[in-house]
Amino acid sequence: VQLQASGGGLMQAGGSLRLSCAASGRTSGYYVMGWFRQAPGKEREFVTGINWSGSSTYYADSVKGRFTFSRDNAKNTVTLQMNSLKPEDTAVYYCAAYYSSGRVVATTPGTYDYWGQGTQVTVSS
Repeated sequence: VQLQASGGGLMQAGGSLRLSCAASGRTSGYYVMGWFRQAPGKEREFVTGINWSGSSTYYADSVKGRFTFSRDNAKNTVTLQMNSLKPEDTAVYYCAAYYSSGRVVATTPGTYDYWGQGTQVTVSS
């Protein structure tokens, strides 16, 4: 599976941005999609993840209520809508995937087998 992330950019605090990630290649089958982010000098952290059907979505506490993650399996794309952005949301965001047919979504980077290139999100105060 190849993942191509798009979106991101520079936004003022309180604003909104949308990230998308398109999957190509071996997209048949059940796979979990997730977003991670990494700020300078910090470890990569889980942001959100969604199971193959979209019936189970997990969010990090830091983004709960502000970010919404969805998927369109017909188009092999996922979308992360980020509202009420804060300066602490500034990071490089990565989409990732692994195969699973369950409802549980992993929050650890090591579980994910496929990664897209990062996209920068910068939120100014």
